Amino acid sequence: MPNVDIAQIELLCLDVDGVMTDGSIMLDNHGNEFKRFNATDGLGIRLWIKLGFYVAIITGRSGMAVTHRASELGIKHVYQGVKDKGAVLGELVAELGLRPEEVAVLADDLPDLPMMRAAGYAMAVGDGASEVRSAAAFVTVRPGGKGAVREAIEHLLKAKGRWDEAIALFG
Repeated sequence: MPNVDIAQIELLCLDVDGVMTDGSIMLDNHGNEFKRFNATDGLGIRLWIKLGFYVAIITGRSGMAVTHRASELGIKHVYQGVKDKGAVLGELVAELGLRPEEVAVLADDLPDLPMMRAAGYAMAVGDGASEVRSAAAFVTVRPGGKGAVREAIEHLLKAKGRWDEAIALFG
């Protein structure tokens, strides 16, 4: 992992299952899928966006739950049903006019490794696959779907010297 100045990070890219959720896939008798998202993760995402940064979701699965949650949080860059996450991230970085050094990724499992390699700063959730945790510059204490996204955002904002500014939005 190259030595990246976290202060440069402009884009946070998230996987969904195992990162924004605990990885459970709940299906009812009709095949409708349900996902459980964490409210503190949502607040962290809103703070990141409110402070002027980008968030993207790049996930291998597809579903309306992700579409709805992304809309609620103001996430404009949502890619579902992705087979090559690294390639999609590369295209998004080019579209936004960013450099890989300005991108952080939060991941949990093997399909995320190409996306982690395409980013300047790779992070893993605490309960992620050992290969993903080994490839990460930062590993959260919290597991996916249980505040890991919020923890990663706090880590980034504190490293950027912007955490006090985030807190001031509430006071």
